[in-house]
Amino acid sequence: MPALDDSVQFVKGIGPKKAKLFEKLHIRTLRDALETYPRDYEDRTVLTRIADLGAEDKYAIRAVVGTEPKVSRIRKGLTLAKCTIFDESGSLPVTWFNAPYVVAQLRVGQEYVFYGRVQGWGRGRQLVSPQAEKVAPDADAPGRIVPVYPLTAGLHQRDLVHVTDAALAAVPGDWPDPLPAVLRAKYRLLDAADALAAIHRPQSTDEVAAARRRMVFEELFLLCCGLQQLKERRKADTGIVFSDAGLSDYLAALPFSPTGAQRRAIDEIAADCASGRPMNRLVQGDVGSGKTVVAAALCALAAQNGWQAAFMAPTEILASQHAETLAPLLDKLGISCTLLTGSMTAAQKRSALAAIETGAAQVVVGTHALIQQGVTFHRLGAVVADEQHRFGVAQRAALSAKGETPHVLVMSATPIPRTLALILYGDLDVSVLDEVPPGRSPVKTYAVGESMRKRITAFIDKQVEAGGQVYVVCPLVEEGETDLKSAEQHAKDLQAALPHRRIAVLHGRMKNADKEQVMHDFAAGQYDILVATTVIEVGVDVPNANLMVVEDADRFGLSQLHQLRGRVGRGARQSYCVFFGADKGQTARERLKILCRTGDGFEVARADLAQRGPGDFFGRRQHGLPALHVADLASDLALMQHAREEAEAILQHDPTLDGYPELRERVQRMFEERDDEAFN
Repeated sequence: MPALDDSVQFVKGIGPKKAKLFEKLHIRTLRDALETYPRDYEDRTVLTRIADLGAEDKYAIRAVVGTEPKVSRIRKGLTLAKCTIFDESGSLPVTWFNAPYVVAQLRVGQEYVFYGRVQGWGRGRQLVSPQAEKVAPDADAPGRIVPVYPLTAGLHQRDLVHVTDAALAAVPGDWPDPLPAVLRAKYRLLDAADALAAIHRPQSTDEVAAARRRMVFEELFLLCCGLQQLKERRKADTGIVFSDAGLSDYLAALPFSPTGAQRRAIDEIAADCASGRPMNRLVQGDVGSGKTVVAAALCALAAQNGWQAAFMAPTEILASQHAETLAPLLDKLGISCTLLTGSMTAAQKRSALAAIETGAAQVVVGTHALIQQGVTFHRLGAVVADEQHRFGVAQRAALSAKGETPHVLVMSATPIPRTLALILYGDLDVSVLDEVPPGRSPVKTYAVGESMRKRITAFIDKQVEAGGQVYVVCPLVEEGETDLKSAEQHAKDLQAALPHRRIAVLHGRMKNADKEQVMHDFAAGQYDILVATTVIEVGVDVPNANLMVVEDADRFGLSQLHQLRGRVGRGARQSYCVFFGADKGQTARERLKILCRTGDGFEVARADLAQRGPGDFFGRRQHGLPALHVADLASDLALMQHAREEAEAILQHDPTLDGYPELRERVQRMFEERDDEAFN
């Protein structure tokens, strides 16, 4: 009897060579195979008569082989096997490419269920390379639901089926279930063993739905349990206590009145810092919602209470800009602000490091240079990480380790629905800035096709003539096999069209120092037009830039386009955003219309999630979370909320899950894949 921890190489027909290929799918043991779920299903239970075949698509057809299958060699490396199948409504030619073995498998007069793609129209219609399963003489309802597994080169679906068959056979009768029985009953969820059988070998589409619902709930429940445990462990730590006595001085020093959302976030931060526990809070808000003002409040509180604050930004130019913004504001309160970046001279670094070590530098702004060896804080009490997705959990921890459990504030300009934020940042408390400060006028947004090229080029020239500056964003760096615009080539084309304008190029393959210099020069007004890749998505504030043009905008996610649009509209000028790609089909046009219709980042994010799913939406920015294999963060929001509530309820009564050993083991195993060591 096979065991779940056995290697897949011992499954009949696999062996050591194929086992190496399975490793590419992260499948080494039968247990791994059991946890590798089908990515799709083919419903071969819905049978279509030949006469009823519609548009080109995949169909299941119950038919008899009417002519002897014959193989012909078209040319070297290509054979065709052909026959004709019949049902009571008509006939259909069938063709297999490079599959001469089908001749031996099919019998004239035998009935099969054929499943494959129908191509062509009228007399040219044919069924191409279908699967064929023999129909038993007494079968009333032939056909089945067939799982489709992820593959890699060299492996076939039958290999995955053999291995998952072996894995299912190895599941013991007393298979432990991590979900408490009370939850399974409350939400009408399948038992673990039944769900595994149904997700791998379903008998109906209803079984697929029931199995998936069970798996989604389990995955989200485990995730929420782990994140809640992390949060509770951090709450158990003793934190620095900040008095909020100086907060009124900070608010009075601001050159404007904060929005209600900003004030609410600042009050939440002050309450956290006074609680006696270390703060771990996320401030998320749309472009221009004023996150820096909120972060500066924490820095001021730290300094007013005799502690230092570290403000970490993803790029040197952004760090410099934060320092330029913070220094005059903090100076009004008698608080010093010091900049530390990698490109500073040796003398500048020595001076900054000495000030940090003695405590003369009360607020320190910098890049990841802040977490490097040699940076010693005198009394670090607060940490701010800007654009949180650019810093992993480990980097935040490294900066925090330079103090004694300092308060941590992370900021993200990716607006996402609050329910989703509470899951994605489940080990953090969340503040949302959902108001835009007064004075920021909406960016007029247009989606256009290639026919507008000359008019847009003239519009670029007009904006520069009026004293503005322009961003042009391209998706690729170099010319490839596609027709996408590369930054370098597009800059040449634009320079030829506008020879009197100063144009710079910025892309990801440039050295960091060169990128910083180009961005600095653009901000200083030395260039009229900056042609760039998305390296400017999290970029410097250039109030004079009032036009953003995005090439091939249909290739970007809506949230990414919204972030790019946020680069303009920061000054007094009316700002514009032009997206090329509206002529790339109806889907592209409808997606871009969403951006033309709204400037609300939360609404854009909801549309982006609904259209593309979380994998594309978040990309690699998974914030150190364990990977989700089944759950879809867009469509499973309701289950997610239930899972979170139940996780909190269980952990409230049993914080260490001692009463749920199987659940505890599964949570630990899930979080072992994570990039922090909280559970290891």
